[in-house]
Amino acid sequence: MFESIKRAKVSDEVTKQIKALISEGKLRPGDRLPPERELIKQFGISRPSLREALNSLVTMGFLEVKQAKRTYVKSVASGRMQDPLSALIKSDTQKIYDLIEVRKAMEAWGAYYAAKRATEEDLKEMEGILKEMRHAIEEGRPWVKEDADFHLVIAQSTHNTIQIHLMSTIYDLLKESVARVLTDQGKMKKLYQQHYRIFNAIRSHSPEKARERALEHLDYVDSIVKTSADRKE
Repeated sequence: MFESIKRAKVSDEVTKQIKALISEGKLRPGDRLPPERELIKQFGISRPSLREALNSLVTMGFLEVKQAKRTYVKSVASGRMQDPLSALIKSDTQKIYDLIEVRKAMEAWGAYYAAKRATEEDLKEMEGILKEMRHAIEEGRPWVKEDADFHLVIAQSTHNTIQIHLMSTIYDLLKESVARVLTDQGKMKKLYQQHYRIFNAIRSHSPEKARERALEHLDYVDSIVKTSADRKE
């Protein structure tokens, strides 16, 4: 993936390569970079030069360091959007409907392009998540993470870097919103069926059908959230 560095200012070249891989979608939000020793070997550079480049990318917001000093690719929008959006939704529950409206716009066309561009690897990942959803239903437990993961993989299957980063940014918001509807076994089964229909349309490379299935699903989520809110009033 990485190329040996031959220029004088090696840290700048490392920065350039990693930014290019993120821009091209070869490194996606949440991807973990190889350990330092492996990066040093692949780039053919010294540890100080590598650390200078990685620190620069962290400062620019392309990377973040998490537990055990592991370095991950960061959603380029997350620092500017995620926390304020989450706070806005928590302070005004009506904003959950705004989030669903945005999801309809993003995800309907995301499903459309996923149906055009999804690779076999993308489809296998979607299918694996659907299996986890089915197991959760059989065991009577919610599948909040799996639901968010499924929608994120659809975004990744568009192979549109901006779409991927935007969906990664609202990943936690997806989990928060779906947690409100994954409380009824009957509804969970229907939601699972809707997810499977979206998957089938993408697997069949039917863009318009995939877009329609995504909209049907989000319309149903919208109706559940509104019904739940009405009961609490």
